[in-house]
Amino acid sequence: MKKILITGGTGYIGSHTAVELITENYKVHIVDNLSNSKIEVLSDIQKITGKKPCFDKIDLLNKKETDDFFKINNDFDAIIHFAAYKAVGESVAKPLMYYRNNLNSLMNILSNMQKYNISNFVFSSSCTVYGQPDMLPVTESSPIKKADSPYGNTKQIAEEIINDFLNANKQLKSISLRYFNPIGAHESAHIGELPIGMPNNLVPFITQTAAGIRKQLKIFGTDYNTSDGTAIRDYIHVVDLAQAHILAVRRLIKNENKNNSEFFNIGTGKGNSVLELVNTFEKVTGLKLNYILTKRRPGDIEKVWADTSLAYKELKWKAKRTLANALLSAWNREKIYRGIK
Repeated sequence: MKKILITGGTGYIGSHTAVELITENYKVHIVDNLSNSKIEVLSDIQKITGKKPCFDKIDLLNKKETDDFFKINNDFDAIIHFAAYKAVGESVAKPLMYYRNNLNSLMNILSNMQKYNISNFVFSSSCTVYGQPDMLPVTESSPIKKADSPYGNTKQIAEEIINDFLNANKQLKSISLRYFNPIGAHESAHIGELPIGMPNNLVPFITQTAAGIRKQLKIFGTDYNTSDGTAIRDYIHVVDLAQAHILAVRRLIKNENKNNSEFFNIGTGKGNSVLELVNTFEKVTGLKLNYILTKRRPGDIEKVWADTSLAYKELKWKAKRTLANALLSAWNREKIYRGIK
């Protein structure tokens, strides 16, 4: 049985990926500092899969903690690295916190990957590496423009660090998955996006507003050059995204990669505006949201969506689930968590 380390594995995308890995008969070991997730997620994963992952509470920013963990646990067939701060707006307000956390934790992991010859690494990257693209849809060969936020810049720099690291360690391999906008929840509703404190992403703000936790939803930006003036993103169901990681891990373990550093866009190939997202949520749930339109946020780009043909060609992956399905699953998770009938 292949053994996979998931950093940030009790988080939103990490927990869904753990479920998919366990379902495919991988052995999963999770490390997380629980800064934006709860330990109960491990029990929720067990409810879905019948198996509880191994877990260590580790702050990957702490080099000694990280090194001590790898001294004991280093027999992994692959590492999937999710652990990072991820909010664009917060990164604009707290850039040093983002650079310190997202980059130092990565380097602590890579140094142990080298030390213990852990060959395969899947990196949680982002479409923010492209900035505001000149042409849409975005392909993997699109120019990497100046990032619009410190968060996006940490992903650009992280990819550069990984490339330089692999150039110096040819025996090691990496796949960076450039996500677009993950939304939704597992169909069981046992896991989903439930941030601690104020949400930084749109869909949990929508579901919390619908649940009465938030009084009002703010839609940032009404003067973009789009059909309705609101920003456009490529919203992908988190389970589809999680399944892309399983295919990436499989490709690396089987030595099917064409280079020791590869990059793939993971999205639906379609853009939807923020208002389209809100209207779809209202349609599938039968609820009306209390929202207002307000000015743009610093760091947000106008529109972006993916060309995913390379991921389909090389990973045999494509998104299967719809926007409506993703939004309904997110609402079902919110209802169960809040005890709403």
